[in-house]
Amino acid sequence: MKKILRGKDIPSPQGKLGVLIPGIGAVTTTLLAGVFASRKGLARPLGSVTQTGKIRLGKRTEKRIVPIKELVPLANIDELVFGGWDIFSDNAYQAANKAKVLESQHIEWVKEELEGIVPKTAVFNKNYVKKLDGPHVKKGNNKMDLAEQLMKDIDSFKTGSGVDRLVMCWAASTEAYHQTSNVHNSLKQFEEGLKADDPTIPPSQVYAYAALKMGIPHINGAPHLTTDCPALLELAEENLVPVCGKDFKTGQTLMKTIIAPGLQARLLGVSGWFSTNILGNRDGEVLDDPESFKSKEVSKLGVLDTILKPDIYPELYKDLYHKIRINYYPPRRDNKESWDNIDIFGWMDYPMEIKINFLCRDSILAAPVMLDLILFSDLAQRAGMHGIQEWLSFYFKSPMIKKGLYPENDLFVQRSKLQNTLRYLAKEELIHHTGLDYYYDLEED
Repeated sequence: MKKILRGKDIPSPQGKLGVLIPGIGAVTTTLLAGVFASRKGLARPLGSVTQTGKIRLGKRTEKRIVPIKELVPLANIDELVFGGWDIFSDNAYQAANKAKVLESQHIEWVKEELEGIVPKTAVFNKNYVKKLDGPHVKKGNNKMDLAEQLMKDIDSFKTGSGVDRLVMCWAASTEAYHQTSNVHNSLKQFEEGLKADDPTIPPSQVYAYAALKMGIPHINGAPHLTTDCPALLELAEENLVPVCGKDFKTGQTLMKTIIAPGLQARLLGVSGWFSTNILGNRDGEVLDDPESFKSKEVSKLGVLDTILKPDIYPELYKDLYHKIRINYYPPRRDNKESWDNIDIFGWMDYPMEIKINFLCRDSILAAPVMLDLILFSDLAQRAGMHGIQEWLSFYFKSPMIKKGLYPENDLFVQRSKLQNTLRYLAKEELIHHTGLDYYYDLEED
């Protein structure tokens, strides 16, 4: 097993970091505009742990609180260079205007930078995203041919941009729901499947294969499998590459991972949790297809079970009825609105209700998540961390985990896991928050 590098042993982020993104749509263009505007001092990168987050070190009495970007050697956002693929040929400026997430004046701030990002032709299969169809797609003899075309694109980008390192982050549409098949059981079978044009290998896995084959960290911002299968995890381990996913945690699920831990901590029962959304951007249109929605539904449904633990507290949560709906509503565009009705019960079984109406901006919440994952994945690569990066579960609806484990979906457990990993990498003391040592002389076993 390869040793994790820590402290000054972690190589500093020399040179430029290339960021390769399948999907130059609403989330990506919002990220790009924010990064470029931040470089110019025109906007603040709020919501980003790497840019504005601080962390406590040592005891409370020491009052050592430092910015995270000073604790560990993260790449500077001035050193990021972006490229990617899309089924539409629009440059990032055109795509940002069509996405209608940001006001025109804010897009104009960084027009020149956005115009410079022109997507390569994409790997696309309409069977996996039935609601979209774009002309800007690759043709190939089989999926291995398409993967090799992607690798040529990556080589070309690296040479042309002069970057020193790369990270890939999937920000394209949610694919139709699918489970692993025989082709996903081993790397050998997967590569044979690519050559045989196996229909159970979706575009997202072609991209992931290309990245991992070239030793590039991979982030999955959508709920489908992608690297969460034996074959691609084998490749990640073989090439010592970090992977993480699945599905950026924004909006309604973010609220669930904040509210549910509080209810469980106070041992309040939950009999029902009904969640519905309206969303009008391209994501909403894609999720209007039942198979794509199923991918999202599976990702969102698993959150409550692992937080509330009905197997441990059956009297409180065993009969919980959990329903999720997403409705495509074009007038709302990227400004998603969600409603949650939560039926709870407490002392002497008296019923109570919680109502949550969250009028959020999906891409505004997702952009800083994407930025953090890019910078932390690059850090993991330089620190010698490879395979599943569970410490990044803070950012995902359905975190990838090692076989035999269950996912931690409690946002506050995830935050502790993230922060303690950063402390460990910086050779700082881990914090467990008992606080007894402030009041007692504790005996060591």
